[in-house]
Amino acid sequence: MGFPVSSGLLDAMVLSVVYRSDTYGYEITQLLRQAVDVSESTLYPVLRRLQKNGLLETYDKEFMGRNRRYYKITSAGITALDSYLSEWRDHKAKVDKILIGEEKAV
Repeated sequence: MGFPVSSGLLDAMVLSVVYRSDTYGYEITQLLRQAVDVSESTLYPVLRRLQKNGLLETYDKEFMGRNRRYYKITSAGITALDSYLSEWRDHKAKVDKILIGEEKAV
């Protein structure tokens, strides 16, 4: 059984991956697949939207004779990521209280 991933959570996960290091779409997909079922066809519209909203920027870099598009987080993206992380911690604590029990939730 899997849990559905909201667009907000997917945005937060993408921003978090790119915050750690500039990277390209395929690599982002592979990293996200460690936690959620996401395809490249799902990811690229997310990347374009985050870029359009000023949270990511792109640049091209040659790799094996071809250009590869890299994504880099902006200062607005870092601010948005901080907000997502704060909301996530609060949400996780509330869910943990129910799933794990109040005395075990931290």
